[in-house]
Amino acid sequence: MEEVSQIGEALRTIARVKPKVLVINGGDGTVQATLTELYHGGHFGDNPPPVAVLPNGKTNMIALDLGSVGDPLAALERVVELSKSDMSQHIVSRELISLSDGTVGSRPTLGMFLGGAGLADSMLYCRTKIYPLGLPNGLSHVLTAFAVLFTMLFGVHSKFLPQRSNPVRISLVRDNQLQGIFSILIVTTLEKMLLAGRTEGGVPGRMKFMAVEQSVPSLLRAIVGAIRGKIGREAMTGIHFERGDMVRIESNGSSVILDGETFRAETNRPIVLTSTAPVPFLRLAA
Repeated sequence: MEEVSQIGEALRTIARVKPKVLVINGGDGTVQATLTELYHGGHFGDNPPPVAVLPNGKTNMIALDLGSVGDPLAALERVVELSKSDMSQHIVSRELISLSDGTVGSRPTLGMFLGGAGLADSMLYCRTKIYPLGLPNGLSHVLTAFAVLFTMLFGVHSKFLPQRSNPVRISLVRDNQLQGIFSILIVTTLEKMLLAGRTEGGVPGRMKFMAVEQSVPSLLRAIVGAIRGKIGREAMTGIHFERGDMVRIESNGSSVILDGETFRAETNRPIVLTSTAPVPFLRLAA
């Protein structure tokens, strides 16, 4: 398969042989496109096979969350090994994030990790300014982090540095509302949320929301809280954490990135996130 437009036909062909597991070889963007077609296409009826993800893209957060790290070939060997026996102990359920503009009849895009506000701006900066340098992914991400911190600390702005984020208004299903400028906005159904940190328990796979106000102290508290596993367990100044089934993002030109695909919240055109029914995945870790 060479193009995203071929995913639908590929899934139709695969569905004919009734596979025990569906393996996606690619990064988060490839997984997002496949999940969208898998969910909307109905190629497997009401009983889709569990999805396994190989870590073979620039960003592999979904694979990491499912215990698939390192060499994609080694991960594939693990999938084959598990498929030869009872996989029930390794199957986990995850809801998907459904992104739309809220209008009736539109086809939502589905994914598992959405970054917005300053986080999306940083990701776009890395994609357009740092990746073209041809550096390793890890070094590119480190340089991006330093550029973001430098901009926040010293308030310096230029075409070579990340731009200041636009104000965002966020409405949650429980009528809570946040408004301001945030360095991090995350909505995800992954267990690992920020810097591989796990959030509080609750129902596995449900949609989680976190916003970090744009200030150095709030950002540092978020980083430390993620590393120590405190996010969602303790109240932290400048950090907002919720669980829910709907999030509405309003802004005048603020970007969000859902598993690699960019969307913009414009005036009178909000971004609406809802959760789907659970989808089975194959976790490779024990």
